[in-house]
Amino acid sequence: MTAVLVENADLTVEGLTVHYGGVCAVQNLSFSIPGGDAVGVIGANGAGKTSTLKAVMGLIPRKVSALRFGDIDLTGVAARDMVRHGIGYVPEGRHVFAGLPVEKNLLLGAYARKWNAETRATLAEVYELFPVLGEMRGRLAGALSGGQQQMLAIGRALMSRPRLLLLDEPSMGLSPKLVEDILAVLQRLRAEGLSLLLVEQNAKLTFEATGSCLVVENGEVAMRGTSAELRHNPEVRRIYLGL
Repeated sequence: MTAVLVENADLTVEGLTVHYGGVCAVQNLSFSIPGGDAVGVIGANGAGKTSTLKAVMGLIPRKVSALRFGDIDLTGVAARDMVRHGIGYVPEGRHVFAGLPVEKNLLLGAYARKWNAETRATLAEVYELFPVLGEMRGRLAGALSGGQQQMLAIGRALMSRPRLLLLDEPSMGLSPKLVEDILAVLQRLRAEGLSLLLVEQNAKLTFEATGSCLVVENGEVAMRGTSAELRHNPEVRRIYLGL
C-alpha cells in the first residue's frame, strides 16, 4: 500500500496545555515523533490522552509553545486544514457517515485531492488493505459491524495520503480477533513508513504497534521510553491500572 504514503516529516509538540473551564486536562506536555516512527499515549481514564490528540489536531482550544510538522508551523492551522498538510485523523467512535455507502465515505476522505488516477490507485489500495470494504463498497456504512466501521474510518483517513496518522482508541468495543486485525494493519502501515500517534486504552496493542510510548497521568507525562521497555515496567502497571 506504499502509494498511500509520501515523504516523512517530524512532528514536534512543546508545552502543550489544555484547560476545560478551571480544570487542566493537559499540562505542559512535550514530545516528538520522528518521521516514519510510531508513538503511543497510554494512561488511565481521564489522564488526558484524548485531549492531547484533539489538541494536536486543533479540535479543541489549547496553548502550545511549538507545534511543527516538518517545516510547517501548525499553531495557527485550523483542524479542517490539517489534512492538507499531511495529517490524517481517526476519531474515537469512528464517526462514519451512516447514511452513505462505504465507497462514498472513503471518497470523502480524499476531499482535499483531485479525482485522478493517483486517487483511484489510493482507493484500490485501501480496498486491498481492507478487502471487506471492497466487498461492501455499495452497502450503507451504518449497516457495517463495529469492526468494519473502524476499518472504514482508518481507510477514509488514508484516502488523503497522510504522512502522519492520529488514531483515537481504534480498538474500542472490538472483539479480540478484530483488535488483532487492527494491530496487523497498524504494523503494516508503520512498516511502510507512515508515522503514527496512537491513543489507546489497550496497552498490549499500543506496545506492539509502536516504537515508543508516553505514559500520562493527570495530564502530564509520568514516564516515557521504548514500548519494549515500558511494557514490562511495574511502575507502568501502577499508573495505567492504578495498582
